[in-house]
Amino acid sequence: MARILLSMISLFLLCNMGGECHNNKHECGRHRCGPQGPPIRFPFRLKEKEPPECGVPGFDLTCDHKHNTLIEFSSVVPQLSIKLLVMEIGYETNFLYLSDPENCLASKFLKLISTSISPFQFQFYNDDGPFSISIFNCSPDGQYHFSCPVYVAFDESETLLSSNLVSCTKVFNLSTKITGIDSLMRNRLLLEWPKPNCTVCEASGKQCMLKNNGSNAASVECYGSITGPKLTKKILFYIAGPAFGSLLLLLLAFMLFKSYRYFRMKGDQARSAKFLENYRALKPTRFSYADIKRITNGFKDKLGEGAHGAVFKGKLSNIIVAVKVLNNTIEDEEKDFINEVGTIGKIHHVNVVRLLGFCAQGFHRALVYDFFSKGSLENFITTPDNNDIFLGWDRLHQIALAIAKGIEYLHHGCEQQILHFNINPRNILLDDRFTPKITDFGLAKLCSKDKSAVSMSAVRGTLGYISPEVVSRNFRTATNKADIYSYGMLLLEMVGGRKNMVTGEEGRSHILYPEWVHNLIDGEDVHVHVEDEHDIKIARKIAIVGLWCIKWDPSNRPSAKTLVKMLESDGDKLTVPCNPFNSSDSSSSRGCLAHALEGKKHV
Repeated sequence: MARILLSMISLFLLCNMGGECHNNKHECGRHRCGPQGPPIRFPFRLKEKEPPECGVPGFDLTCDHKHNTLIEFSSVVPQLSIKLLVMEIGYETNFLYLSDPENCLASKFLKLISTSISPFQFQFYNDDGPFSISIFNCSPDGQYHFSCPVYVAFDESETLLSSNLVSCTKVFNLSTKITGIDSLMRNRLLLEWPKPNCTVCEASGKQCMLKNNGSNAASVECYGSITGPKLTKKILFYIAGPAFGSLLLLLLAFMLFKSYRYFRMKGDQARSAKFLENYRALKPTRFSYADIKRITNGFKDKLGEGAHGAVFKGKLSNIIVAVKVLNNTIEDEEKDFINEVGTIGKIHHVNVVRLLGFCAQGFHRALVYDFFSKGSLENFITTPDNNDIFLGWDRLHQIALAIAKGIEYLHHGCEQQILHFNINPRNILLDDRFTPKITDFGLAKLCSKDKSAVSMSAVRGTLGYISPEVVSRNFRTATNKADIYSYGMLLLEMVGGRKNMVTGEEGRSHILYPEWVHNLIDGEDVHVHVEDEHDIKIARKIAIVGLWCIKWDPSNRPSAKTLVKMLESDGDKLTVPCNPFNSSDSSSSRGCLAHALEGKKHV
């Protein structure tokens, strides 16, 4: 009986969705250009298959040979001749998401704002004042492979620097309140239509039409159902009756479970909604869950999975991206999501990963980043003997210096200090040129620059990289020196080519103390073979800086600014620090630090 029920329901859905069971070829609202394309219904109509009365003038859509859905603005404004791809139609919100098949949406945008595009219009921010953008005429953007000569910049100096644009000429500045204008360079544009307003009909699952088949777009009425004709009550009774009892028990159990989850997370959802509403004006694009599924091609290519969720490879226009889909069962992950969006969305630095967008729809949470084909630094932690993986000492030194500059920016270059609390090789991503990018800000904390510490209610970080003051119960606060300690452990792993933590026979983890690093500096370490004098000098410098970073007393660790100076300086002037686990030698440690930094004022 269950199989019969499923067969009948499948036949019913096929008849209503595909339209094969209906003889009327011109039935309104039952078309789409391709299986992944948006459904086309009132006020839109498919020009080739539906008569004019199926839609409203100006809402005509067409299909191309690739089964893409297109809208041509020349049918609305004769002096325009612009065809754009229709990616999604939000019938319940009157939103239209467009992209340019030629990947030059910024150029098309300049034409659209110069004239009327009725019946459509741009969406505008209500509360925030206008913000300025700059229009540039540029050579192709090598970073994103755009062939479009028009570039839209929001922060002229930083955007041009980070995007590797060359031979750019500013055309003009524009002050605007248009929503989503920051997505132009990602080939995405949002439009809306005020009339006809079918949101009430859509919300109730009914179809929409002009009242009395008139011509007044402001007056509509609801009828029928979006899903089409329904099975009669008699047929439904004979099909569903025998299976109703067992299905009812399953349905009740499912609803009880969903209700429990809903009320448990309702408070966090309200706080998240308030935060994300305040966050609308910032640069990262907010995607719907349908967008995320489309970007990841139905979550087809899984890159990996961690404790907080899975990461999928996707494509946003012609940009390869990584989509981090968070689990929705743990309350703390909602806080991690808010942390990551709120923190990284304000960061713009070459050594910090860039947040392209995020999704916060219902219980769905996702973050969209640039994709890094080289993976994480963890993949390249190995000894020099492994020629297939080892990057070379010069490149390791460049990576170490770049990470230090990223940490310096987080600690000193933003309006507020950003304490990462999870610096480790897995959270350092490498682009095609092995430029490191700090990622995963789920545990980060913000701290005003005039404060020296933040309160700690729980241990934060990854085992093996957590500073002693964060682990110890005697400490209630932590400073940015906790990141310095984690960075030091990362440096020691880079030098030693092995993890700083091993697991014993009984499954217990033990952190490797840095005696072997002292042996390396003294030339006695048997695990790391460095023969070239230049390489020995680099390895020794990285090792010494790492030992300074893991000093037991946080006040004896160098700041991020000092780290950059130490790595940029001549390694011969650095002094090996005192034993970091000899807490009684605090004054001697300060003397070592002063000696190590001597002569660096002019670096």
